[in-house]
Amino acid sequence: MDNIDLRILQELQRDSSQSQRTIADKVGLSQNACWRRLKTLEASGIISRNTVIFDRAKLGLGLVVFSLVKTRHHSEDWLRQFRRHVSAIPEVVDFFRIGGEYDYLLKIVTVDMSTYDSVYQRLIKGVELETVTSYFAMEAIEEQRPIPLV
Repeated sequence: MDNIDLRILQELQRDSSQSQRTIADKVGLSQNACWRRLKTLEASGIISRNTVIFDRAKLGLGLVVFSLVKTRHHSEDWLRQFRRHVSAIPEVVDFFRIGGEYDYLLKIVTVDMSTYDSVYQRLIKGVELETVTSYFAMEAIEEQRPIPLV
């Protein structure tokens, strides 16, 4: 990957709806050369998908919850079951295995506290968990920032 590839990726992060021609012009390539580089970045897995960022508040999704999960189970089978279970809850938009006092971090986006309680009930119903501690975001100061490309 060279500097031109990094510039292409920066442009895509800034606005992935830009046409290939616009991106090519901004990075100083022909449209065909830009297309070839985009296809190479996709084939290598660097670009895994294109997506859209929505305004949560305008969609009525005003509650963001960060839930920390601790478990006593660390077997491969339990982890596979837990991943399937959490992945089936659409309100969980981000899901990480973490180090430290807790084992997993979930970012949950939902309408309100009542709806979050429903998500919580589904979360604890399917698998044995030791602790679930949740923190409720009061304001999104920076969200879904671009990945810094050096």
